[in-house]
Amino acid sequence: MSFSNPMPTSIDTLLLPIQSQNFSKTLSSLKRDTLSITNRLESIKLDSEFVQSIAEIYQLPLVANERCGSWYIPFSKKVGSAYFKSTDGHVGQWAFSMRRLNLQMLETIGQNGGCIIVDSTRRGKSMPDALSKTVPIWCSVMNRLLFPDLSSSHSLKTPEEVVAPSENSQIEAKLDDFTRRAKALGLDLATQRDKLKKPLLPLWITPESPTQALPEDLKHHIVICCTASRRVVGAEISEGGYIQGAGDDSEGWSYGLTPSIFWMHMKELESTCEQELPDFIEHLVKIANQLLQRASTTCIRPTSLLHIGSRATIDSLESGAFNCTVICGGAVPTSGSACWTPGTDVLHLNCGSGKLGSRALRTELSRLPPYVNSTSQGEPPKMLVVCQTGSDLSVGVVLAILCLYFNDDGTFAWQSPPRIDKGFIRCRLSWIMASKPDVNPSRATLQAVNSFLMSGSRQ
Repeated sequence: MSFSNPMPTSIDTLLLPIQSQNFSKTLSSLKRDTLSITNRLESIKLDSEFVQSIAEIYQLPLVANERCGSWYIPFSKKVGSAYFKSTDGHVGQWAFSMRRLNLQMLETIGQNGGCIIVDSTRRGKSMPDALSKTVPIWCSVMNRLLFPDLSSSHSLKTPEEVVAPSENSQIEAKLDDFTRRAKALGLDLATQRDKLKKPLLPLWITPESPTQALPEDLKHHIVICCTASRRVVGAEISEGGYIQGAGDDSEGWSYGLTPSIFWMHMKELESTCEQELPDFIEHLVKIANQLLQRASTTCIRPTSLLHIGSRATIDSLESGAFNCTVICGGAVPTSGSACWTPGTDVLHLNCGSGKLGSRALRTELSRLPPYVNSTSQGEPPKMLVVCQTGSDLSVGVVLAILCLYFNDDGTFAWQSPPRIDKGFIRCRLSWIMASKPDVNPSRATLQAVNSFLMSGSRQ
């Protein structure tokens, strides 16, 4: 026998249908208001004040862990960028990235006695895994690589209040393997050691933690891992508009606003009402894109002949700047472009964008060897490779050229090595990442290059 009026089992059955719908709409509206653009920008500004106070106390330069960290550092006070992934610190997935070596950090740290790496995380955590585990892994591996005789600096140091001793031990057990794989990249360790001179020691600071006194022994360079946002335990709705990690995943709320545009126009953004912010931001982004200076090219060291850039670089080239120009994707440049001036040969690879472009690259790369061979004419060619962003497809082509045409010392090779394996490719990729740390080749692009180089089609 069933009851006609059973006990309520959900909030919907406690309220009349219309009341339930109104309650749901009210909650959604409150959440929208709380996570507004205005609240996000105000939260970022508040967190930035904390970050700047830490820089003032310790007198160390601010480095943004991209992409989130740049929101919390005024453009004029940011000395550089780092690329430490939180996923490399996730439980059971601990890793030392062979792609993101962050060697550009060593010079900044060596010149200033240390640095402050800034990042944040969203509600529920006090510290991002990038700062609590990925950076400590990097510090320990770098110490092992550059100071093999200083065994006291080889152990893994993580924040005890975040990382349990058992997890610390599990990560530490992997450090020998991480170091071995990093050594296999063939890096110029002597040069890197000259930049640093002392091993690294990580420390951690959050808005809730007391300010720590720096060690007085001066035997280490201090790497302060600074979490910009204070921890929010409950929902943001209870925080009076404050949003933890407001700069995280900005693609979902920013309307194209970038940290540099934010800091350049902070006052105007603060004085604009919420309803007008989307249109105003799009206006600022449009102006910024129009005023964006032509990107310069970057030479991939230790070569002196191979350069990488974005598609915008093409029109600003001086006549005869390069013997060879490889353009990945986009429309074929017009005859008026600088790359068509006398003495310059152009190879246009027919690649689209995204994964489809990466897949097409696998076939298009077969056009590379005959092109380079035909343009060298007995002299090592000076080459430029570009794609729309300068950070994906062009990286794949540069990687292929490095593997096929350059010796270990960076000089041009007239014959390709007889055997190319994944270890050899990783070594050449490290040249690119050390020369231009902000590039971000997709997995599909790197797979296309691996497939081409390790097949017969490269001949």
